[in-house]
Amino acid sequence: MEYEVRFYYPSSEVNNLLDKLSELKELEKKPRTYEKTVQYNHSDPRYDFYSKEIDGRFRLSWKRRLPNTTENLVNKEEEKEVRISYEDVDNFIFIIENVMHFKVVDSYERYRTIFTNEDVEISIDEYPFGIALEIENKSSTKNPEEVVMNYASKLKLNIKDSYRLSWDDKYVELCKEQNKKIYNEVTFDKDMPSI
Repeated sequence: MEYEVRFYYPSSEVNNLLDKLSELKELEKKPRTYEKTVQYNHSDPRYDFYSKEIDGRFRLSWKRRLPNTTENLVNKEEEKEVRISYEDVDNFIFIIENVMHFKVVDSYERYRTIFTNEDVEISIDEYPFGIALEIENKSSTKNPEEVVMNYASKLKLNIKDSYRLSWDDKYVELCKEQNKKIYNEVTFDKDMPSI
């Protein structure tokens, strides 16, 4: 299980957030990386990942909201990640698209900076529409909700202000609020809404 919370900010806040996280000396800062993520749906409608019954996202990992995801203050979701060597990614994508016939639903790009230790991973995700700060438990021995709430407190964040849904929910919500076209490919070169 994955335990996490997510907060959103305007793009102009990225440096303030990075500075605030840099003050937590127990965290190691990783290099800023560019990521492009493609999300797929099952080829058989009986297993529609986007249905309310499944409510999952498949990329080169699997993530799914559970019926009790938002029962507590910290999101609890099912997540399965795999490590695929860079040399094998194209072959794996070929199998997904041409053998299994999974359909591309959407994609997004972002820049990610991670601050981490053995208990927590805190990410600053720079999306084309704004910044997400995500606090995720990594401890296998401590109470995962307490770990997340502890780091939210250290950052002076009110856990009740966290956004309970995923990046694509936030993106669509912003587009509707700001009367912007909703793209399946969320990229920095398109006309995007902003937080």
